[in-house]
Amino acid sequence: MATKPAKWIKWARDIFSLSQAGLTYSRNEFDIERYKRLQEIAAEIIESQSELSKESALESFSMQAGYITPKIDVRGAVVQDNRILLIQERMDGRWAMPGGWADLGDAPASVAEREVWEESGYRVRAEKVIAVIDANRIEPMEFYHAFKIIFLCRLIDGEPHTSNETMAVDFFELNRLPPLSLFRTNEDMLREAFAHVKDPNRRTYFD
Repeated sequence: MATKPAKWIKWARDIFSLSQAGLTYSRNEFDIERYKRLQEIAAEIIESQSELSKESALESFSMQAGYITPKIDVRGAVVQDNRILLIQERMDGRWAMPGGWADLGDAPASVAEREVWEESGYRVRAEKVIAVIDANRIEPMEFYHAFKIIFLCRLIDGEPHTSNETMAVDFFELNRLPPLSLFRTNEDMLREAFAHVKDPNRRTYFD
């Protein structure tokens, strides 16, 4: 399920993390200038190896204040009648399991249940963690470091409806999947969900 990140991503991420920690804790004006230059170097690495501009990379850095830790992406896997619930993302027109970034103060299971409800119109109960994945070992690679927690959820009730983030809601068989939004959901994740439905004693997958 996971692949090794490209070296340039690791270098850029490490340089940025070190510089951000320095900016957070340093009070020496000369050191602060050095740490800012390290951020520029990280942004230059990103620009040279991707379609993201140096300016865009630096802008994204400015939104990550304080000591850097991974973000948490929570997804709800809802399987009913051998079909899995997917939502079509407005951002790219592709499909994914309902989910999103965890908010401060929320329990992980409640994030999965809320995201499924808000994005699909179905009420569910999170029953099992089926996977904890290092999202930066999944193609396509992203600069942000994130962990993905996938909950197997039991459908309670509800009717399909879209939201400001979703264009469509539907259930799909594993062998008839629509185009997937791969950073959010890939086929390996969906196979893992079906495997847990088939074998309730299956161990949680983790990196």
